Amino acid sequence: MTEADARQQLVDAMRTLDARGLNRGTSGNLSVRFGSGMFVTPSGVTPDRLTPDMTVFVDADGSVAAGAARPSSEWQMHMGIYLRRADAQAIVHCHARHSTILACAHREIPPLHYMVAVGGGASVPVAPYATFGSDELAGHVVQTLEGRRACLMANHGLIALGPSLPLAMAIAEEIEEQAAVYCGTLAIGGPKLLDHAEMDRILDAFGRYGQRDREPGKATGND
Repeated sequence: MTEADARQQLVDAMRTLDARGLNRGTSGNLSVRFGSGMFVTPSGVTPDRLTPDMTVFVDADGSVAAGAARPSSEWQMHMGIYLRRADAQAIVHCHARHSTILACAHREIPPLHYMVAVGGGASVPVAPYATFGSDELAGHVVQTLEGRRACLMANHGLIALGPSLPLAMAIAEEIEEQAAVYCGTLAIGGPKLLDHAEMDRILDAFGRYGQRDREPGKATGND
């Protein structure tokens, strides 16, 4: 991926989040790993005004080029994840409505549906609250994401990571769907949850699901 590709991906993704109702205004932020650091969306710019040259390269030491836009106030959260998770190539943080409702109630998404497992676990946990943009919040989120691909952020929103920006976006969108389903079940008496054994089977199946590298024309026993 070239620098131009990385910058354009961030612009396109921010506009997609807005168009799909997963984010609004200047809230939320995105990043993609690049070289020794990352490209991240700038602070306080709405998707309709965002252009590729406004995205900001932040090196691993937190430095930015002279004259660059100010990076998202939560760049430390993104960098903390990249430094700890080699599998994270892109990060999506948004204020999707149902995820944020649950985050404000400090209520995790339980194993009510097998698709909860796209977050990497049997549930989607909630990272403890801390002021946005703070080192404390970055630490809470990095710790809560240990071994997972998504979590809620108390009184804040949703964050997801993936091996690419499109996949991180897809995970965030599915977690928001599961949050909406959960909110709906709470209105009619609450969900009937899947048990731990079933969620373990689902997580194992997810690890073998989809397209993987193999010799052309040959099937495997896991397909």
